[in-house]
Amino acid sequence: MGLTGSVLAVDAGNSKTDVAVVAADGKVLATARGGAFRPPAVGVERAVDALADAVARAFAAAGADAVDHVSACLANADLPVEEERLAAALRARGWGTSVEVRNDTFAVLRAGVDEPRGVAVVCGAGVNCVGMRPDGRTARFPAVGRLSGDWGGGWGLAEEALWHAARAEDGRGEPTELARALPAHFGLGSMYALVEALHLRHVEPARRHELTPVLFATAAGGDRIARALVDRQADEVVAMATVALTRLELLAEPTPVLLGGSVLAARHALLDDRIRELLAARAPEAEPRVVTARPVLGAVLLGLDRTGAAPEAYARARAHFSD
Repeated sequence: MGLTGSVLAVDAGNSKTDVAVVAADGKVLATARGGAFRPPAVGVERAVDALADAVARAFAAAGADAVDHVSACLANADLPVEEERLAAALRARGWGTSVEVRNDTFAVLRAGVDEPRGVAVVCGAGVNCVGMRPDGRTARFPAVGRLSGDWGGGWGLAEEALWHAARAEDGRGEPTELARALPAHFGLGSMYALVEALHLRHVEPARRHELTPVLFATAAGGDRIARALVDRQADEVVAMATVALTRLELLAEPTPVLLGGSVLAARHALLDDRIRELLAARAPEAEPRVVTARPVLGAVLLGLDRTGAAPEAYARARAHFSD
């Protein structure tokens, strides 16, 4: 085998990893899927070892052993120092002549625009926002949770819903339908029973994310507490987008604002409508739209940006991932 690929694109998230080997003309030579990428849980080397399995399968299918450039958009690359550490680990594998690591939110942004210009807000398990301009300027947040001022995301919304429901049942808080709906999701009759089940792990803690759709359904039914949580999430999304637009001096220009991640991609009407209403008031030139393209496409396009690909290469790559 020899070097036949131009770009090795990697989109590695907390639940799965997608890899693509792409030729200089934008043809996708091979793809592969792997498991979760979680350096904070297992360490950088073990996380990259897991990534290496998907890369090896993609290289084998493409008939390649290396590429010109590795474009990796990785979850948990939240700070520049983390990007540098992960880039060094990928560089040591010898997969490409050059390596660029970005936070995985950049993949969502690049997948949704025809040029590297705009802002993306991702609301999945957590929440994050990035922005970029063609001249290379970027805007971003640390996005490591409440420590860095973040609020919400699917996990955070579930936690807030549980908090309000528990207090409603025992009398410390305002009444809310969440006190019935959340335990009912697991076939339980009270918040006390759900608290006990979660605490004793009769219901695995990881299943708390299942409560986020319950929160949205309860809000749609008119519950005031649930609706307030949805409204706050909309406000957080718009606050991040507006700050990013301001930092990049794009607030007064027509600019795409891409909405991605499982919570935003679900297009819950109350959340989606409120986000658009707030953006219209705070950033009237913003052009909000939900990104449905696979984030690995964004990693591919960022790689093609770096290698100076011809316009037809971008069209060819997009066509592959739109199938």
